[in-house]
Amino acid sequence: MRTTIEISDDTLRKLRELAARRGEKGYSRIIEEALGDYFGASRPDAGDSRTREERIRALEGSISEEEAEEWKAKIRESRRHWRTPS
Repeated sequence: MRTTIEISDDTLRKLRELAARRGEKGYSRIIEEALGDYFGASRPDAGDSRTREERIRALEGSISEEEAEEWKAKIRESRRHWRTPS
């Protein structure tokens, strides 16, 4: 089904970039996946004909190296405060 939605230019740019990285011509599948996640679909890959490995490879580049390093630092910091069972 076709519909029209209003999104920001920045969001549209990100959708197009992600679709291109995934080798898709459009971004309908990405929006369908996001809405499925939002509404609690039983399988995040519902309706996705790609293999699990293809879906994982498509995520490459979805966050920047800088974001990855920030997350790693936060994880390391949180682990310093973990309590272990005695």
